[in-house]
Amino acid sequence: MQKSFVITLIIALIGAIVIYALSTNVQLVVSFIAGVMLASLVFTFVPSSTATDSNKPYVGPTMTLYVGNLPYRVHEGEVKALFGEYGPVNSVRLVRDRKTGRRKGFGFVEMSETGAKKAMNKLNDYSFQERTLKVREAKSQESDPSESNKED
Repeated sequence: MQKSFVITLIIALIGAIVIYALSTNVQLVVSFIAGVMLASLVFTFVPSSTATDSNKPYVGPTMTLYVGNLPYRVHEGEVKALFGEYGPVNSVRLVRDRKTGRRKGFGFVEMSETGAKKAMNKLNDYSFQERTLKVREAKSQESDPSESNKED
């Protein structure tokens, strides 16, 4: 049995005892218990979009964003929550210094393409924990070396 179902049954039993103590109508107690048990069954087996869905990675087109000027004390979960307001987030990578292990103040967020575009528009120059974020599309690591030699 699922934990929520057991908890609901315990609550129903406590409620039935209280109602029985206050009333001598046994039919009322039986109706109450049956109603709570039915409700718990419905809520137990109806799928919900809770934490289990948020653990599944987004499968559609994605985009990786560069996020600069992050507070050094920020954690991946806080960045994921911020960007998660605009679309599904697959991953957050905050860059650390190899020698000290301290965060460097920037990172990368991989999320749905449409969410990433919204996040870029809304979160670039956004004040987050007393820092002004810089949000851009991340450049790929396999960039063409001839492009970096071009002069504008």
